[in-house]
Amino acid sequence: MRKTLLASAAILGTASGAWAQMEAQPSVFQSQGMMAMPWAGGPAPNNNNNALGIAVPGGVKVPTPGTVVIRLNGRVYAEGDLSYSSLAHIPAGTYGAGTPAFKLNPVGMASFFRLYPGIDGMATNGLRYGAGVEIRQNVMGGNTFGPATVAGSQLQTTGAASSASGNSSSETLFVRRAFTYIGSDQMGIVRVGMADGLVSLFDYTGVFTAGSWDGGIGNILNSGVQAVTPNNYLLTWAFLSGNGVEYDSVKVVYLSPQFFGVDFGLEYDPSQGNNFSNSVTSSPYQTGACLSASADCIAVSSGNDPSRWINRVAAGLRYQGSFAGLDVKAYAVYITSGSEHAPATAQRFNPLNEFNGGIALSYMGVTVNADATSGKTNGSNALQPSGGAPERGVLAAISYANGPISFGAIGGIVDSQGSNAMIPSSFVGSAGFGATQRHEAAFAIGGAYKIAPGFTLAAEYQYVQKHQSGFNFATGVATGLKPYNDIKTQGIQVATIVSW
Repeated sequence: MRKTLLASAAILGTASGAWAQMEAQPSVFQSQGMMAMPWAGGPAPNNNNNALGIAVPGGVKVPTPGTVVIRLNGRVYAEGDLSYSSLAHIPAGTYGAGTPAFKLNPVGMASFFRLYPGIDGMATNGLRYGAGVEIRQNVMGGNTFGPATVAGSQLQTTGAASSASGNSSSETLFVRRAFTYIGSDQMGIVRVGMADGLVSLFDYTGVFTAGSWDGGIGNILNSGVQAVTPNNYLLTWAFLSGNGVEYDSVKVVYLSPQFFGVDFGLEYDPSQGNNFSNSVTSSPYQTGACLSASADCIAVSSGNDPSRWINRVAAGLRYQGSFAGLDVKAYAVYITSGSEHAPATAQRFNPLNEFNGGIALSYMGVTVNADATSGKTNGSNALQPSGGAPERGVLAAISYANGPISFGAIGGIVDSQGSNAMIPSSFVGSAGFGATQRHEAAFAIGGAYKIAPGFTLAAEYQYVQKHQSGFNFATGVATGLKPYNDIKTQGIQVATIVSW
């Protein structure tokens, strides 16, 4: 009996100790799963455990030997914007005989959310491992889709507008990143899955490209202003970093440890997508589209689509150092690939053969950064048509951060082939409008203020101009007709961003 009482007392003592610890978080037992805790950083699809080659303090918590850190980071973004563009007012008949005039409201509002579940662990022998996922809100078209009116046009529906409820209920969630990693501080990290490649990982937090002075709006990388204007205003993101065309192929990436501030990386992508798409559909009980080797298979290497790259390989170096308060960062990545073999009657495309590199200097809160890309590619991670112009892109930015305040400016220029039809060619189906190339420029200025931990107010102005003779940006096809060979847009946005 005495032993039973002692055991009961020990159990009650242990339980009361645990309850006392949990009471440090107010109303734990009445919150139904909610927790009160200090803010510990924002979204982390690539964090200081899996993006730098070694685990470093800061950002996401580094696990200790024998423990794991489970994360559920997230972000909610809401903005109001004003935008004006060449494609915001389209005369009647632009999309075909009988189509009416269209005009867009310059005043808009938008919102989205993202979740970043993940786990970071460390074994007792120092082995590091984990996984990361990014889940996004997928905002669908605001119209109920009707029959097409113009082939090739992105504005080809005649459907009526759905209600706000109908528009919302058509939205879905989709997975943007899903990867695992394993490594150690002595051997480096191997990452496998649908995740960032070398360019995005070396540009961790956008230090060479987009930066973070606008609170994460994204400035000229498909930012909020571009998201609420017509799609043809998106600046061709030749710099790859942070773009789904770079991080949404399933790949294997190796990141080495640092040696005197220098680390290197290797990457291999066998195809442009996820090989599970060869055998599955939206229902596990249906047969997939890839019944045998055919154009419907993501991994096809010989067929009728010569614009598809295969076996993409990248190698690069990165440097990070500090000299009397001056932080110096630089990187260089070389990318090459194969391409799908196609009949001689099809248009020819060159395999990827390009260079990406950048530098960033920071001193007393001021950062100057630049990034450049050059080579045989067209647009964002796409193959260059034979006979087409090579791609050249450069951007430069300056920013300042002091406590909760940050602001900056960025400009970029991209020259590329653009439309594959706008080259002299004898291939079957050639548009034959003569040789032209695409020229694009963008500029953004703005800033952010951290009102409270995890809560940021941001504002930004942006201007974009695109030109290609003979290409109609209104319909998205090569027609040789003006006035939509040269388009301009500008806009301003104010956003609130909550991260956890």
